[in-house]
Amino acid sequence: MRVGLFAVGRLKAGPEKDLAARYIDRFAKAGPAIGLELGKMTEVGESRAGNADTRKREEAVMLEKALPDSAVLILLDERGKSLDSPGFANLLGGFRDAGKRELMIAIGGADGLDPALYDRADATLCLGKMTWPHQLVRILLAEQLYRAVTILSGHPYHRS
Repeated sequence: MRVGLFAVGRLKAGPEKDLAARYIDRFAKAGPAIGLELGKMTEVGESRAGNADTRKREEAVMLEKALPDSAVLILLDERGKSLDSPGFANLLGGFRDAGKRELMIAIGGADGLDPALYDRADATLCLGKMTWPHQLVRILLAEQLYRAVTILSGHPYHRS
């Protein structure tokens, strides 16, 4: 199963981009052995529309264009379900084991995600009740993807 990321907002060169890339690279190297491959990484600029609803709609259109047909869609949202790391690993492993070929995890913009996306989503997850800047969300998500691979493969990286 190919796992892709969609993010509203672009990471600029610097330590955040480097750290996210480090974990994505680890995921890309370790994942294929257990059936998880790095998919499409899509960054789009924030909409410049005059109001939040229009911005979210425009950003949703960009996500839908980047989303492969019949892909599993996971949205990150502060009102989503909170999982621990083994729970996240099991979610990914479950989609993989069900024969899903594509999975996309979406990080919305500053205004959040368009309500229509929630109807399409297969899961909505949160990284905690706090609000995080998208740069840190990408680092957290990249690390959790790598951690999920280590959990599913029995590697000792994850210790609880």
